[in-house]
Amino acid sequence: MDIRKELAAILDELLSLGGRAAAFEDATPLLGALPELDSMAVVGVIGAIEERFGLVFDDDEIDGSSFASFGSLAKLIDAKLS
Repeated sequence: MDIRKELAAILDELLSLGGRAAAFEDATPLLGALPELDSMAVVGVIGAIEERFGLVFDDDEIDGSSFASFGSLAKLIDAKLS
């Protein structure tokens, strides 16, 4: 499973990015840089990630730094899957 490709698909779908997420790189900033990614959207993204990857995050596993960039969010998923 390609974590980054799946994550881009989640972000694109939930945030209605019109395909823009396909071009996201690890350094692409998310929280604070994408107006579509507000606090309510973060909750939806977490839920979608849990569902798509079969994960469950504890509250203390996710904070603002997790959503700092596309790469930081992908690394969080990768670490949880490992």
